[in-house]
Amino acid sequence: MTAEKQVENRRTSIGSQRNPASEEAILKAAQDILLEGGLPAFSIEAVARRAKAGKPTIYRWWPSKAALLLDVYHRQKDGVPHPDTGDIRKDLSLFLAGLLDFWRDGGGAIFRSIIAEAQSDPAALQALQAYALSRCRQSGVILERGQARGEVRADIDPALLIELFSSFAWNRLLTSRLDVSREEIEQIVSAVVDGVAVRK
Repeated sequence: MTAEKQVENRRTSIGSQRNPASEEAILKAAQDILLEGGLPAFSIEAVARRAKAGKPTIYRWWPSKAALLLDVYHRQKDGVPHPDTGDIRKDLSLFLAGLLDFWRDGGGAIFRSIIAEAQSDPAALQALQAYALSRCRQSGVILERGQARGEVRADIDPALLIELFSSFAWNRLLTSRLDVSREEIEQIVSAVVDGVAVRK
């Protein structure tokens, strides 16, 4: 293929503003590479080749490999529900079940790759720390609603408690034991809620 043809086939960027078609192609290429070959197969070069995008474009939008990994994961993670059924036990059960389902459906492999990258790359670790804190605050809304309804003690820090609650899921992810029964989920939820419930 000629150099002119290669340039023609590449999706072009529009400066610092993201071209939606290019962004989608890059994120899809990154996701496919991770799902097919895991972290060992993942590189900015590999993503650029598959997406028919220039490396400068990728680095302009994602300053590190960790940033791209997290963006791939985050756009999928938005599908995990933060339900509001009016019952804290049901809400937490649905949240945990949804998270485990998402990880079984492919999201878990990507998140394990991010965690692995963070063990040797300080930038990846910093990005993972910021992401984890952000998600705990977002998911903590489930417990905040429980507090507003008078189900959960007011002195409880929602973000801290959701971190404790989510640690069960993280452990199952990192040890490849994501097949959790409904009964097991209910036991975990009860153990958490019973400790923070308002006594009546």
